[in-house]
Amino acid sequence: MLAFAIPFLFAALPAAGEDLMDIYREAQRNDPVLASARASWLATQERAPQAKSALLPNVSLSATANANDLYSNSRSSPPVISSGNYQDYGLTISAAQPIYRYQNVVAYDQAKRAVEQADFTLASAQQDLIIRVTVVYFDVLLAQFNVELAVAQKAAVSEQLAQAKRNFEVGVATITDTNEAQANYDQIVAQEISARNDLDNRLAALRAIIGRAPRDLKRLGANFDPTPPEPNSLDAWLDRALKENLSVRIAQYSFDIATLEVDRQRAGHLPTLDLVGSLRAGSANGSLSADYDFHSRNAAIGLALNLPIYQGGYVTSKIREAVALQDAARDALDLARRNALFNAQVGYTGVNSSVASVRAVAQAVQSSEVALQSNKLGQEVGVRTNLDVLNVQQTVFTQRRNLAQAYFNYLINQLRLRAAVGTLNEQDLEALNRRLAN
Repeated sequence: MLAFAIPFLFAALPAAGEDLMDIYREAQRNDPVLASARASWLATQERAPQAKSALLPNVSLSATANANDLYSNSRSSPPVISSGNYQDYGLTISAAQPIYRYQNVVAYDQAKRAVEQADFTLASAQQDLIIRVTVVYFDVLLAQFNVELAVAQKAAVSEQLAQAKRNFEVGVATITDTNEAQANYDQIVAQEISARNDLDNRLAALRAIIGRAPRDLKRLGANFDPTPPEPNSLDAWLDRALKENLSVRIAQYSFDIATLEVDRQRAGHLPTLDLVGSLRAGSANGSLSADYDFHSRNAAIGLALNLPIYQGGYVTSKIREAVALQDAARDALDLARRNALFNAQVGYTGVNSSVASVRAVAQAVQSSEVALQSNKLGQEVGVRTNLDVLNVQQTVFTQRRNLAQAYFNYLINQLRLRAAVGTLNEQDLEALNRRLAN
């Protein structure tokens, strides 16, 4: 059955042009959504070294140079008056090494988890691009097919209209047949205009992803038979979705980071201990009561302990805020799991139903073709009217369109199912691409 239906559906369509992988590679280079995801991923990579820096030594250097003009008059007996100009210089090197700062340790753990989460976020954006490219690619193919069907249908109805006019002229048919054929022809013209407008819209959607107008797109090849999911078990796909779905993994990281945030805010009540040291050198020269020259040096090393006692309730408020955000992250994780199960089930049933739909509609195409031939023969012998033929002809074109839609639904549902369990990648797209005509 399928061996008949597919060549009949796609044999007249061109095989040359850009294929699915060509469009996908172009989208990888030009899609602004993926570009934004990559930039966000790069930015997130810097969180780990930033957080780690709070655990490493902090060294700073400061220098001063001042010119001084001094005048003083002491009201004493006898009075003492001094004045003069001098310059002083100072250089200080200070360093601090955190010994115990629990907040910084937790912040570093959060940053590392954020970096790991970013990998899954980027992978999710890449999966989304695969789905978007595939959907818009097949939307264009279906829109092109609808235009071609409308053109073929218009030609067939035009032939029926011409025959109805000839039959009316020779007196073997009524004006009703001619009017009905004319009405069908006008309707098909309107459908063709609508189909061409839809094709323009689909091409515009593809152009928005790849940044240019696409060339001719390759169509499905003839050797294609849809198959059920492997394994063909819903429970297996649901289990994988809970473990491997990218949205679930991202939400799990968000919950882990929120849990650590509670610990970090609670650490606001804990003391901190740093190893600190400094080295200062100074000098001065000039003239006061007499010329002088001064030099000094001071080196110090020690421990700095800070124990928070009261901060106006700030830490307690931050803890309450962190706990509330942790609850929100927990609810978001639960929602992600439910959505993963839903998407896996929809994808699984979608693939299976698409397989059945392709086979059923392919059989409907064959049946409608047989019915069309029978009605044409009946019209020739006078047992069927022109309207009967036009109605069956409309059914044929409708079933062809339904078959094309069923094929595309099957292919897209396959990708959506893999995305639901977090395994959709370029290899899946390449496998689909090999089904296009070469």
